[in-house]
This record gives sequence, C-alpha cells and structure tokens, in this order.
Amino acid sequence: MKAAPESRHAPEVTADQVAAFRLARHHLTFPAPRSSLARVAGDMGGAQAQIMSAGALSLRARVRGLRPEDVEKALWQDRTLAKIWCMRGTVHLVPSDDLAVFARGSTGRANRDTAWLEGHGYSAKMIGRALDALRPALDRPRTRKELADVIAKTLGVSAHRKSGRGWGAPTTAPGIMLEGKSLPLGYLVFLACYRGIACAGPPQGNEATFVRPDVWLKKWRDLPVEEAETELLRRYLCGYGPATVKDFFAWARMTLTAARAIWARLVGELAPVRVEGEAAWLLRKDLTALRRADAKRPNVRLLPYFDSFLMGHDARGHLIDSKHYKRVYLPAGWIAPVVLVDGRVAGVWSYARKGGTLRIEAAAFHPLPTSVREAVEAEAADVARFFDSKHELKIK
Repeated sequence: MKAAPESRHAPEVTADQVAAFRLARHHLTFPAPRSSLARVAGDMGGAQAQIMSAGALSLRARVRGLRPEDVEKALWQDRTLAKIWCMRGTVHLVPSDDLAVFARGSTGRANRDTAWLEGHGYSAKMIGRALDALRPALDRPRTRKELADVIAKTLGVSAHRKSGRGWGAPTTAPGIMLEGKSLPLGYLVFLACYRGIACAGPPQGNEATFVRPDVWLKKWRDLPVEEAETELLRRYLCGYGPATVKDFFAWARMTLTAARAIWARLVGELAPVRVEGEAAWLLRKDLTALRRADAKRPNVRLLPYFDSFLMGHDARGHLIDSKHYKRVYLPAGWIAPVVLVDGRVAGVWSYARKGGTLRIEAAAFHPLPTSVREAVEAEAADVARFFDSKHELKIK
C-alpha cells in the first residue's frame, strides 16, 4: 500500500521553519484571546489533563490572561470544552463541538484495551452488556459508585468497591460482578468515552462524574469511526506537521497497522517535504505557511507536565539533546515541565506555593543569554498571575 506521495523531489525546509510553523499552530508564538479557548484546545490537539492543573497551565501558555476559573467555566458552565479519554489512552480537554473527532477518532487506542480485556477473560459480549446498561445510566452526571449501583440493578448483579491504587494514590474502585468476574467502572467509562457515550461531568466534591455527550453538550454530533479517524489525522498534521506515519502512531497510540490505514485514506491531501534531509509530510494546504514560517526570537514558554507540544513525534531530537532526554521524558510515562526556547527544550522547571508566593525554580541545561532569562522571568510572572500569586524565580 502506498503510504504517502513520492518524496524524492520534495522541497527542502529547515528545522527552524518547522519549529516556527509548529509554535505558531500551537499558539505559542502569539497567544490567543480568552474567547478562543476552545479553538486553541483543538489546534493543539487537546490539552492532556491527567493532572487537571497541568492541562490548565498548558492552555495558559497559549491563551492571554487565562485563569483557572476560565477553564472551569468552559468545562462546566459554557460547556465549550469537554474532558474525555482519547489519544494515548489519557485524559484530554478538547473542544466540545469536536468531541467525536477526538474520541471516535481514537477508537483504535480503545481497541487495544478491549483486546487486553478479552485476553484476561472479559468477553466482548460481557463488555457489550455492561456498556448497554451504562448508556441509560449516563442520563445525568453520576459518580462511578452511582453508575455501578445503577448498572448492577439493571443487570441484576451485585456492585462492589475494591481497594487498590489509583494514579499515584490509594483508591477504592467501584465495579460490578458480571459472569463471575469483577469489572471496574473505570474500564467501562474509559471504553464508553471512545464510543461517544460518555464524557466527564462536573465534579461532586472530590469525586468525578460522567454523563452522555448528547445530554450534556449543546452541539453534540456523533461521527462514523472512519470519518472521525481521518479528521483526527488532519488535526494532527495541522499542529504537528511535517510528520510521518510513525509520528502519528506515537501521538495517538493505536496500532501501527491502524495508523497506516488512516494515513493511506488521507494520502491525496498530503505534500512531502524534506527536513534536514529526512522525508516527512504535511497537508498540502499548509505548504505555503510552512515555507513562510518565521518566529520572533527568543520565543520562551514555561510548559507544564505532559504538555502536548512534547508528545507529538516518535523521535524527539528536534526537541531535546539526547544527553538531557531522561530529565524530561521520565519513567512511568511522566513528562517533566520544561523551559521551551525557540521550540527546543532548554531546561526544566518546577513551582511550589508558600503562603501567597509562588516559588518557581528553573534548571537550565546550558547558560541562558540575558534576553532568554528576561523572557523566563516574564513567563514566571504570568504563571504567578494565573495562580493569583506573587512570585520568586530562581534560575540555576
């Protein structure tokens, strides 16, 4: 199967042009107004929000004057943002109008997990029964425990709460007993997101809730899986191109076979380029913008844990020197907060609150020129503004 247009005679573009193009598409060159919050979340391919504060800080770097309450309002009042599991099997904030693109478009990622469940004795029929019972239970925002109770009653089985460990902390996980096996509600909600029948609802105290998109969102529109997958690839290339099919696979984490099939469906819209001698592709309509891309220097941003800009490609030499790689891409899938300078990682940073002061510490990988240090100071001040705090900055 031909995977992309012929690249032997593709135009050459520089690494600086590519960096400038991607920075602009991620709104990291010129942050957007707060009224564009949902559009920014879509342009960056979703803000990863496994840690909610990190997702909000990712948007802060791209939206002028953003505050945490703006993100909360967009999620739970205006409902212009939605919170779902999608790419890489992780939680993201995405535009609610495009929820189906990100959720249904990532179905291949969910299929990997379904295969794992089937390999551990959870049959497709069993999972289907549970999801069929889950759908009507999502008619309003409910906690996992509430959902487990409703599903158990519907199916005539028992609900339970099982002790275990959550992501970094002890937890008690609700579930149901079905066909002699314990089926955690977390798995069901995870799979339901990819089928377009669940998204996050407003929290109840410290507990998350879930609800059907067709009930919760004003403009919910489901999409066939193939249509959503193809549109997801378009969105990916808009923000992360030029790229390869392996890059798309690394970003979405479906199977490589599935990524290639989606790529092949879009082949007529792709244009090849050569970046530092290596072949890559982007949408043909973006070729002129790539050739003209230029970014004002220095371009400095403090990006939080799991920022999307760091997650878009298989090889990451364009982002970070190999000797510093393990200081950013950490064990257990953690991605450290970084100091991004002109599209490359120049250091890591952290913050801690003490009273009304936000103490920010940046560890540079190499000496920073005065202009960059001043830009880091400006970014630190904006992070503190986001948290409504004074700040102290230390650059090592």
